[in-house]
Amino acid sequence: MLKRFWLSAVILVLSLGSRASAQVELANLREDVRGLNQRLSELSLKVEQLERENNDLRAKHGSAERGYATLVQLNDAVSDLNRVIKSAVATSKNETLAQVATQMEKLGKQTNAALDSLAKNQATRPAVTTSFGEDYPKEGVSYTVQKGDNLASIAKKTGAKQQDIINANKISDPSKINLGQTLFIPVAGNK
Repeated sequence: MLKRFWLSAVILVLSLGSRASAQVELANLREDVRGLNQRLSELSLKVEQLERENNDLRAKHGSAERGYATLVQLNDAVSDLNRVIKSAVATSKNETLAQVATQMEKLGKQTNAALDSLAKNQATRPAVTTSFGEDYPKEGVSYTVQKGDNLASIAKKTGAKQQDIINANKISDPSKINLGQTLFIPVAGNK
């Protein structure tokens, strides 16, 4: 069942055009992670800059005990900052994973619904004719299928019997004739 869910999710994404939406979601998530990484880099650079400034101030004033931050204090501040950043990244990651899981669940439900619909449509399709009669007029005309045509409308336009057209052209599924397809139309009364 789990394999069907994932396979269904993949098929749905590929076949229903949801792939673009999933890619947008994924791109947004990647952009969020990229933004957090950039912010972490900026903060690391700021910490390095503060360390340099602190060292410069110590050198200028000769003593680290005049109220300047000590190296231990600075390291503690950096450690605290790193913990806060890691916590924010972990929270963001968990939120992102939750959103992805929700989207995958929705896609799975949509895929299952689409598969069920397809299965119902297949079950209710009329029986396909696989044998054809030879009792139709052997003389006739050619007809090219036009937009909006179906076998009933072609039979009406040409005065031929629909079953004769089916038999003459060996059409196994009368609902599937193609635009531009050339059909032989038996002329009635010339059997």
